[in-house]
Amino acid sequence: QVQLAESGGGLVQPGGSLRLSCVSSGQSFSRDSMGWFRRAPEKEREYVAAISWKSGVTFLADSVKGRFIIYRDNAKKTVFLQMNSLKPEDTAVYYCAADVAGDTEIPPQYEYDYWGQGVQVTVST
Repeated sequence: QVQLAESGGGLVQPGGSLRLSCVSSGQSFSRDSMGWFRRAPEKEREYVAAISWKSGVTFLADSVKGRFIIYRDNAKKTVFLQMNSLKPEDTAVYYCAADVAGDTEIPPQYEYDYWGQGVQVTVST
């Protein structure tokens, strides 16, 4: 069983920045691909970003490309999502997810095994 704990959410004005953190309790974190998802009210869950365990290759959705960065610190078992130039449409609950010891560097949504509880990000004046 792997537990994921997100932090760093909050209220920010448009154009501002936030950094989300997700700490994993997993024993194989360095072998786990990690992802960030979000769900806005009355919208489908969106796959925002992912980072592979193997080569460090990353994925970013078109909606956040050029504004968000995903990176990881294996020694701290933590994955980060740096969010810059935030827009009101980035408002959502953000979830961290882990694909434990999987073979796919950037897994599809259905391959993620564990999910965090989520953290609220609100972009508003």
